[in-house]
Amino acid sequence: MTTTLITGATGFTGRYLAAALEQAGHAVVGLSHGPAESTVPGLTRTFACDLADLPRVRDIIEEVKPDHVVHLAAIAFVAHGDVEEMYRTNIVGTRHLLTALQGCAGRLRSVLVASSANIYGNGRGGTLDEDTPPAPANDYGVTKVAAEYVCGVAGAQLPVIVARPFNYTGVGQSTSFLIPKIVDHVRRRAPVIELGNLDVARDFSDVRTVVDAYARLLGTPAAIGRAVNVCSGRATSLAGVLDSVRRLSGHDFQVSVNPAFVRADEVKTLCGSPMLIESLIGPLTHIPLDDTLAWMLGA
Repeated sequence: MTTTLITGATGFTGRYLAAALEQAGHAVVGLSHGPAESTVPGLTRTFACDLADLPRVRDIIEEVKPDHVVHLAAIAFVAHGDVEEMYRTNIVGTRHLLTALQGCAGRLRSVLVASSANIYGNGRGGTLDEDTPPAPANDYGVTKVAAEYVCGVAGAQLPVIVARPFNYTGVGQSTSFLIPKIVDHVRRRAPVIELGNLDVARDFSDVRTVVDAYARLLGTPAAIGRAVNVCSGRATSLAGVLDSVRRLSGHDFQVSVNPAFVRADEVKTLCGSPMLIESLIGPLTHIPLDDTLAWMLGA
């Protein structure tokens, strides 16, 4: 049986990916920064491990002997308060994992590293493809650019695929993120929601679309050595999201701008081209944003 190791397996994306890979016939093993959980559907075993502990990471890799690895573990909240922790986790953690994997390079079939569309930065019009040069506008984007360079150095002997997901959401995502925050307010019938930058537009996908893309990329040798966008190719304004939530929920509410939530380095528009990834794995299973919002509102 194919064995796949997921770092960050008990997080938002990891839980969906573990279940999807288990259904596809993988034996899925997880790494979790916190206490190991045995209740995540799809996981056959979970190891508690801090990627800063390289000897521990090496021991786990030697024991598991994975065929595939998906590296999801990261601090993904752009406004995370501890910048040092973000840099340490997102860059050094990636370096340690790839270093440990070099010991079983001959066995590995693919290593998918989750980067981010935040590497593209701000102020660019049109649709962004993989040839767009990185120009990160915040520390999170900088850490992801650096992690991609780590993949090019430490992963030179490994079958690495870099995935650049644009914004995605779904049931179970932290309310620190925009759409879950809006949905949470509506489910509580709150009359007012405080937001930051309102003049933004994002290329939103459903988490189920993203994990399906990740699972298919793992089995696509032509993707090895490449960076690929995971996106819908359509940007939706925040105003459009708010209108959809009002319509689907039947609940009206006011929006108040809280200066504490406004970020000067906010990326105003992010829209990606899915042309490359669809040329590699076929059409993505796009789920309309209204369907995703209805799923989240009804959860």
